[in-house]
Amino acid sequence: MDAVLTEQRAAQRSPLTSWLGVVSVTAGLFSLVTTEILPIGLLTSIGADFTVSDGMAGLMMTMPGFLAAVAAPLVTAATGRVDRRRMLGAFMLLLALANFVAATADAYGWILASRAAVGVTIGGFWSLGAGLAPRLVPAAAVGRATALIFAAVPLGSVLGVPLGTFVGDVAGWRTAFAAMGVLSLAVCAALWTVLPPLPPEQVTRLRTLGRQLGCGGTRFALLVTFLVVLAHFGTYTYVTPFLEQVTGAGPAVITVALLTYGAAGMLGNFVGGTAAARRPHGTFAAAAALIAGATLLLPVLGRTGAGAFVLLVAWGVGYGAVPVCSQTLFAKAAPETGAVEASSTLFTASFQATISTGALAGGALLDRSSPSVVLAVGGAVALAVVPVVGRRRGTAAT
Repeated sequence: MDAVLTEQRAAQRSPLTSWLGVVSVTAGLFSLVTTEILPIGLLTSIGADFTVSDGMAGLMMTMPGFLAAVAAPLVTAATGRVDRRRMLGAFMLLLALANFVAATADAYGWILASRAAVGVTIGGFWSLGAGLAPRLVPAAAVGRATALIFAAVPLGSVLGVPLGTFVGDVAGWRTAFAAMGVLSLAVCAALWTVLPPLPPEQVTRLRTLGRQLGCGGTRFALLVTFLVVLAHFGTYTYVTPFLEQVTGAGPAVITVALLTYGAAGMLGNFVGGTAAARRPHGTFAAAAALIAGATLLLPVLGRTGAGAFVLLVAWGVGYGAVPVCSQTLFAKAAPETGAVEASSTLFTASFQATISTGALAGGALLDRSSPSVVLAVGGAVALAVVPVVGRRRGTAAT
């Protein structure tokens, strides 16, 4: 009955209004993704200002992910009866505040506090926003709307991080965070303007999440997501130090390199999204293989700009497919019809926890070795995933 009512409400809205709602959610996720990974391009600048090592500066990536992993189930359960439009707007306001705190921080502790607020925002907004497409557009357009929403992940890399890095180089890293604060306020206004009221259709309780965790398909999705995202963020968080120290690239070249990586990620998102709908396990295996190949070869072939650029393209295509493949595995493993929000919550929690774990592990290894060693270890982890996920056929049994 709830699905029928949702379809009727979506059909009653004009196509323009419906798609503006989808675009506003995508803009919110773009703001989140960009803010979360913005320190990747500004890592050395922020670390230098506060006199902390590159590994310690990596805590800016660790903090949001761990808190997002905790916040995703708790916030979703605690706000189960609150209109989703109100919650999305509130999360955007919190994101704006976090960015402004970072822009004005006079101590590294305030930077970490702002990143904690970013983590809470990510956990809540992603859990609620990732599965909204069926409530915003008619059934025939849900696939396209979902692809557009998930395009926010590579879009944050293709536009957000390179532009943030450029702004940081030109006007200082504080200006980059301030700009993200302004963007977050604009997105909040858009959400309130174009989204319809979104009362909860099904209250997601912690025991609902527990039942889904008991599903074999969910546990498999958790395992492969953990390994691939661990490999990616354990290495990509520190790609700027690698390009500086090994490739010998300057700020302008690094900005172009990150832009190139992000463009490849956009391609990987749409190609991977289409392929994952038919063969999620095979697509996931191919994505892991691309990440493994790129990270293992970069210490050897990435000593020149040309070699680094080619491998970053392969890396971007591979990782661009990972979020949609992972979310597809979680959705297919859902043990009950209508558990879309629960599936999105587990996807968000696992993904964010692994981002933090990868950044933390990569930072600890970097402080004791070199960027090339970090890439080699991450590549080995990604390579181990390929035969595991490649052998999996069909949807895991519940």
